Amino acid sequence: MSSVGHSSSTLVTGGTGFLGRRLVERLLAAGRPVTVLARRADPALAARGVRFITAALDDPAAVTAACAGHATVFHTAAKVGVWGRYDDFFRTNVLGTRALLAGCHAHGVARLVYTSTPSVVYHGQNLANADESLPLTTACPSPYPLTKAIAERDVLAANSATLRTIALRPHLIWGVGDPHLVPRVLARARAGRLRLIGDGQNKVDMVHVENAVDAHLLAERALSGSPLSALNAQPPAACGRPYFITNGEPVVLWDWINALLTALGEPPVTRRLSLSTASALGAVCETLWRVLPVNTEPPMTRFIAAELAKDHWFNLAAARRDLGYEPRVTMAEGTAALVASLRSARPTGTSAP
Repeated sequence: MSSVGHSSSTLVTGGTGFLGRRLVERLLAAGRPVTVLARRADPALAARGVRFITAALDDPAAVTAACAGHATVFHTAAKVGVWGRYDDFFRTNVLGTRALLAGCHAHGVARLVYTSTPSVVYHGQNLANADESLPLTTACPSPYPLTKAIAERDVLAANSATLRTIALRPHLIWGVGDPHLVPRVLARARAGRLRLIGDGQNKVDMVHVENAVDAHLLAERALSGSPLSALNAQPPAACGRPYFITNGEPVVLWDWINALLTALGEPPVTRRLSLSTASALGAVCETLWRVLPVNTEPPMTRFIAAELAKDHWFNLAAARRDLGYEPRVTMAEGTAALVASLRSARPTGTSAP
């Protein structure tokens, strides 16, 4: 990616996570000085010159102070999950983002790239070729989309002549090294706990982690146009706007999952639940998990049922037009690399398909 202006100093929140780490590695490869705000330092990244600020997003003083000396902030950190106390999600996702915005204003940060999620437009319906005209959700049976929607609204509202902001909505980030999405699918399948929800024909978009990183770097560049003080200068089109980020290749979700399982020598998912049954089961689980003394996620929730059964694919026209975004790693290329990586990680003695 090209230079982004007078200063290349960057702060990455969540720089030890899957997306954040790959972003940090790409910034380092470009010769950029990087500071990471995370709960714990990563010795391997520290050895490569990354400066660490160890703090949680719910520490507003530390978050605000971390912004000092940086021209760009990439805010990839968040409390994620489909279950938990709303207040915990609000404290991290909303108040943490507001502290970061305060730090950007206090320390003269020029650009803030916020990692949002397509779930901020969750309304319980199919999303087919959905674009950024959809309203943000205000009613969702999961605190994660609700709090991310509030934070996204705050970030975009903060866009100004002195702080340019943008929100990216990458959908289902995956790839080699993914510690969440694919491992959870495999674990549930191997435990016999994965069920096909609905008719099995729902289409979803995903995004390879390298494409997601591309989008973040392109977003930074898009915010780095001529200063607003320049004669007749206009703010870049991307300022103060959200963008869906995907591979642009919607797949039939359950076909993709079963193809992945088959390639790894695992039996495909054949047992089914109707969406209505899964939703009813999710409602029961949510009620029980609220009263039982457990700290785990329920095996089913209404939100999970909807996500596994409905269409979720998005229109990339805005990202292509304003950011110059074009997915580089295809679904086929990414899946082949993922399968090869998972096969090579098999314990000794495990038979290959």
